[in-house]
Amino acid sequence: MKKTIIAVLGALALPLAISAQQPTDTARPAPPPPPATVSIPVDFSGVLYANFQYRGDKGAAKSTNKFDLERAYLTFRMPAGDRASIRITADVFQQTTTPNDNFYRGWVIRAKYAYLQYDYLKSATGWNGLARAGLLHNVVIDHVEQFWPRWISQTPVERAGFFSSADAGVATLISFPNKFGEIYATIVNGPGYTSRETDRFKDYAARVSLTPFSAADNKFIRTFTLTGWTYVGAVGSAFTAGGVGQVGQVGVSLPRTRSGVFVGLRDPRLTLGGEWDTRKDGSETGANTVALPRVEVDSTRRLIAGFAVIKPFQLMNDQSTFPLGLIARWDRFKPNTDTDGYLNTVIGGLTWDLNKKTALSLDYQEVTPHSGVIAAATKTYFLHLVANF
Repeated sequence: MKKTIIAVLGALALPLAISAQQPTDTARPAPPPPPATVSIPVDFSGVLYANFQYRGDKGAAKSTNKFDLERAYLTFRMPAGDRASIRITADVFQQTTTPNDNFYRGWVIRAKYAYLQYDYLKSATGWNGLARAGLLHNVVIDHVEQFWPRWISQTPVERAGFFSSADAGVATLISFPNKFGEIYATIVNGPGYTSRETDRFKDYAARVSLTPFSAADNKFIRTFTLTGWTYVGAVGSAFTAGGVGQVGQVGVSLPRTRSGVFVGLRDPRLTLGGEWDTRKDGSETGANTVALPRVEVDSTRRLIAGFAVIKPFQLMNDQSTFPLGLIARWDRFKPNTDTDGYLNTVIGGLTWDLNKKTALSLDYQEVTPHSGVIAAATKTYFLHLVANF
């Protein structure tokens, strides 16, 4: 019996012993790693301009009022390799151009800026340089918008029709050490970002902006900026292709030159700006025929403007955060220096910051012609809104 029990126990233990001698490998092979995902960092931002306006002038437009989404700019920035980046800004605006508005009178989208930027100079001494190609900033309008709130009205140069704020071409920007200033130069088509190229001529422009007191202790003085700019362009003749009855093709260009000086002071509590600008435009009369020969006529126009943006409570007390502001601006535009006529533009109002990125303004804008200028006199009350995101 004892032998039988031992034999049975041995038979039961044998499989366990054999199993204990076998190598234990219960781990399963690791799953393959997931495929790597490639992410492209995109910086998205934008700004919204909206208003309610009420016409107070006499005539058929009296009491005309409307809610208006003036602009929405949607900006995308992304890298494009070492030292290179891309910016695309979409312009959302209402279609009011005839005859396009016969088909659709709503809001449409077009490109405002679309360019490749390459930072070709990054110096430890403070010198920096970049180049751009595509739809880019024109020579001076964007610079003045750093002083004047664009959401209330266009800058004086743009409002007077000197040129568009953006155009297709190439540009370079060189920044001086210690925030002493910059040089910006462009070569563009000329018609602006709202039109295709219309002739073979190009426009050349340059701006020099200096902040000579950038190292000063006084917060106001250090932002003092002196800017000079010039714009030399040309447009093709209306008789470039010739035609039946004409004396021939006209291959020469008509002058389209502009220049100006801007002086500004920029601080969150007080911003001041003043400018003097001039433009020369060539035009044609006649029909380029023997009976009505082509005659080139030049006209010189002049613009003088000044503005102020004040936060009075913050100006009196550095610690104040009271968001009330005052705005005032005066433009005088002379359409032809050979005549006495001129246009006055007056803007005045109150601003209120809802937060650091959103603000309201209650303002009055008036345009009045004088001394024979043929233009409509307008008086408009606005409630403006700007929202940055």
